[in-house]
Amino acid sequence: MIRRFKSLFWKLNWFFKHYRQLSNGSIFIPNKFLGPIKFVADSVATSNNADFLTEPKFKRAYELALATSPWKDVEMQWRTFIVCTLAEMVKKLPGDFVECGVNTGAYSRAIIEYINFPQTNKVFYLLDTYEGLVASQITEEEKMAGVGDYLKTYTNVYEEVKKTFAQFNTRIIKGAVPGTLTQCAAEKICYLSIDMNVVEPEIAAANFFWDKLVPGAVMILDDYGFPAHIAQKKAFDAFAAEKKVSILYIPTGQGIIFKP
Repeated sequence: MIRRFKSLFWKLNWFFKHYRQLSNGSIFIPNKFLGPIKFVADSVATSNNADFLTEPKFKRAYELALATSPWKDVEMQWRTFIVCTLAEMVKKLPGDFVECGVNTGAYSRAIIEYINFPQTNKVFYLLDTYEGLVASQITEEEKMAGVGDYLKTYTNVYEEVKKTFAQFNTRIIKGAVPGTLTQCAAEKICYLSIDMNVVEPEIAAANFFWDKLVPGAVMILDDYGFPAHIAQKKAFDAFAAEKKVSILYIPTGQGIIFKP
């Protein structure tokens, strides 16, 4: 009950702060869409085609993601569809899959189902503390942006993750990045997901794995566009400039880099 009241308060607070941006001073939100709304969730609202929501293969993959109990009161179909589609695109390239920032394993479990991962003969490396962020890695800038609040939202999910992936060719690496990076034995990588919520481990992972990414490999930055993670965006913009690559930014908040 308390959670519902907090959720309602947050929504009303957002409405009163930002409604004028949507309504342009009118009591009606102007029709900036091209037809009926097809998707509204996870900071995305669009009238564009979203038929992937009813695609049997994706529905099954997303159901398995939800079964890991990852996101409280949040629907993340579009973000999950993005990682599944990118995994499908690169699965025939040489190299293994790596995910840094796993939590319950929702993304990786969806991918395994969506691309029929066992048939790829690859290894899926899963790196995480499995109990949330490391407080000492959160900078003052990130605390001011609200990232410090995440410390209260995670629980220890290590045993559950081991059960979720027991039947698949995965390597579960427990501990804080960057300290655990050398435990990842992948010599070539075609898929890299980075979702650790703070700059220090994310940039460390990006630098550590960069030379292992094969040409055409994908690096997905899950937090790239979200307001609380502006420090990560700045850090990865600098990383991309150094590597002379571009970051494809999409409305789901994800940033995508393809290795030249």
